[in-house]
Amino acid sequence: MTTMKDRENAFENKFAHDAEMQFKAEARRNKLLGLWAAELLGKSGEAANEYAKEVIKSDFEEAGDEDVYRKVSGDLGDKADETTIRAKMVSLMAEAKAQIMEEHD
Repeated sequence: MTTMKDRENAFENKFAHDAEMQFKAEARRNKLLGLWAAELLGKSGEAANEYAKEVIKSDFEEAGDEDVYRKVSGDLGDKADETTIRAKMVSLMAEAKAQIMEEHD
């Protein structure tokens, strides 16, 4: 019986860890996306960091990535099309996950 309980606890711990890592990766991706968009908008320094924080906050409006996409797309206007923004979101998610993995090694 202890073995079953140990397995259950291990599974729950892994699930919690995976969920936390996904949350961190999404937040990191959103920051990187915000910094990328800020550059396109001509922002730098503290203004770029503040914009990146706005992008991070936009992710709490609804589940999924559409809220983040709408924020960045709306702000960028004709500076970047949908394909470019969505591709950047995908590539930055990979970069964010790699950065987080490096931090945990």
